[in-house]
Amino acid sequence: MKLWDKGISIDKKIEQFTVGNDREIDIHIAKYDVIASKAHAKMLESIGILTSEELEKLLGGLDILANEIETGTFEIEAQFEDVHSKIEFELTKSLGDVGKKIHTARSRNDQVLVACHLYYKENLKLIQTKTKTLFDTLLDLAETYKDKVLPGYTHLQVAMPSSFGLWFSAYAELMIDDVYLLNAALKTVDQNPLGSAAGYGSSFPIDRELTTKAMGFTTLKYNVVAAQMGRGKNERTIAAAFGSLCNTLSRFAMDVCLYMSQNFNFVSFPDELTTGSSIMPHKKNPDVFELIRGKCNKIQALQTEMILITNNLPSGYHRDFQLLKENMIAAFEDLKDILDVFNFSIQQIIVKDVDIHDDKYKYLFTVDNINTLVVEGQTFREAYQKIGGQVQDGTYVPDTSKKHTHLGSIHNLSLDKIRDKFPS
Repeated sequence: MKLWDKGISIDKKIEQFTVGNDREIDIHIAKYDVIASKAHAKMLESIGILTSEELEKLLGGLDILANEIETGTFEIEAQFEDVHSKIEFELTKSLGDVGKKIHTARSRNDQVLVACHLYYKENLKLIQTKTKTLFDTLLDLAETYKDKVLPGYTHLQVAMPSSFGLWFSAYAELMIDDVYLLNAALKTVDQNPLGSAAGYGSSFPIDRELTTKAMGFTTLKYNVVAAQMGRGKNERTIAAAFGSLCNTLSRFAMDVCLYMSQNFNFVSFPDELTTGSSIMPHKKNPDVFELIRGKCNKIQALQTEMILITNNLPSGYHRDFQLLKENMIAAFEDLKDILDVFNFSIQQIIVKDVDIHDDKYKYLFTVDNINTLVVEGQTFREAYQKIGGQVQDGTYVPDTSKKHTHLGSIHNLSLDKIRDKFPS
């Protein structure tokens, strides 16, 4: 049942420890192992290792497994170490000696690596799509609520006038920076590592350009040692990009939690999107945004984990790499859910009217009023001292009529320019 089995039994405790959770984790990469195996089989036929008839049988067997994976009937039973041994077993069971040929000219090392590359590549694109969906939602909300006043804060103290349009579009534009990093991560994994075998290539005359094209990679990782050393580097790069996006989302979620509280009372949500208390009947808790915040903060810690697992490893393969998969794949699956739930929930936000004449917002317009005096001819320092004196002696009366006209300001959101800026 093991790809490395030489007929020597292994202690059950050691076997369980070394296998870990691979069976459960590998369900996520099963589809991609089949894709890579099909490309590998085509390459083996092209160099004469397989006959055309053998290739046809292998592709048929792999198609059957692909269908089982797609329909959810594919299982990795306890007697298998991982998805790779399961797939080879099934091919051998149905095709006999032909199934045993699928592992020719590859190692489990590059088999795992290429399956992870394909999983990362497809799911990074999916996360980019979900990010774009949330981005569009936020810009639509910014347009809808561009004229709704929202107090701006520095140091959590009332500072200057803002708007819900400025708030929504701020987080939208921050997500563009996150997508730049997602694109960098995508470019990193869009390199075919298959053919690096155990890390030092193969004496078979394999055609790595054929498999690169067959699997849809833009290029290949030419140096076989570099390909294996990419394991860990790929995960660190992805984790950095995820951390950036999750930082944006967790901060946004924190704003929502803060603005929902009675002390701010800027936004609310339909009852069906909130939860209550087991003892306080008045509670309407933003649990979904608290969980988004917590899950995003957890993902932000992933980069440190990926660094520490691989930081000082010498070149070549090490079993430490096995530990990269579990939390990396969990982060992918969690982030897809987070983006879906965030988009679903924020579309239903209830934006409240904020009374800027409330006494606690009295000083929102001091800066605007200073600027008016400067335009009228006073120096900035004189104007600052004049308004500051009025604040101190209680004679300040706010003038709320000043407009902000420059690009990206409260009265000139530049939403069309932000929308056009999103990476294509």
